Amino acid sequence: GEEASRNYSRERAADHLWALGRYHEALSAVISSLGHRAADNRELLQEWLERASGVLPVDEVIRLNFMDRLALWTGKSGDISAALTQSGNLLRDRLRVLGPDDPATLTARHHLAFWTGQLGDASEALVQFSNLLLDQVRVLGADHPATLKTRSNVATWTGRTGDIAAAIMQNWDLFQDRLRVMGEEHPDTLKVRSNLATWTGKSGDVPGALAQFRSLLEVRIRVLGEDHPDTLKTRSNVASWAGKSGDIAGALEQFLALLEARIRVLGEDHPATLSARSNVASWTGKSGDRAGAVTQFHNLLGDRLRVLGPNHPATLKTRRNLAAWTK
Repeated sequence: GEEASRNYSRERAADHLWALGRYHEALSAVISSLGHRAADNRELLQEWLERASGVLPVDEVIRLNFMDRLALWTGKSGDISAALTQSGNLLRDRLRVLGPDDPATLTARHHLAFWTGQLGDASEALVQFSNLLLDQVRVLGADHPATLKTRSNVATWTGRTGDIAAAIMQNWDLFQDRLRVMGEEHPDTLKVRSNLATWTGKSGDVPGALAQFRSLLEVRIRVLGEDHPDTLKTRSNVASWAGKSGDIAGALEQFLALLEARIRVLGEDHPATLSARSNVASWTGKSGDRAGAVTQFHNLLGDRLRVLGPNHPATLKTRRNLAAWTK
């Protein structure tokens, strides 16, 4: 499509710049050529990092930034343990080159904590984010966006280690600070409202979660527009909690409408579109149409294998869902 041809021309520009010895501009062109297919991005970044390693000094900042992007897309491609290893290597290099208090070093610690949690070690992720928060308050200040983002992660991993009441309290405190620093309609303030709604639901208050997400959806439509990814994500949350509150037909209807919107806005193969298809399949099954759910999960598995590969967590989850509905 149009995005693919645009990305191809940027890749060719990167080759041209490299041939002229304009290495930094070439690597910047590579980064701007990345699409949303994680496995393709990972492969491209790996290839260029190997090319750069023969030319650029090991400590070159742009090379370290490139390693950062590689870790991100490696994780998004489903290889979380490799992303964790890459993030650890990057942190070691940034500590050596930039020192412990450089913002880029603190960002590397943030990414290491994130992938630690994604790999399943919630308590270690919480320890790492909590320690990072202390250093960010000292170096950047309590109201710095990066500090506030880490507070959001501390609240998330507090909840994921089982203390949902504390996660709600921490998100509420963070919400007050985001209101003061950024205002009520800033995207980051709205993200805290989304997290509050999620933990409200997980605490057992399903009607409360649904009401909060419906209220948030109205604001996001007004502030961000109908087609913004955050708006579409909130529509997904509203549909999901509607289903959990017992409105199975309503959930299925909303997920079908959301799927149409995601195909139109993001394209057929975008991970969020595939995720919407998974939800449609699930609620099709829950509405009593087991055969329909099996067919949809079967088709989705083929597409996730093609787009994400066999070992991606989303592909593995689709296999489990297909097996569950086939029983």
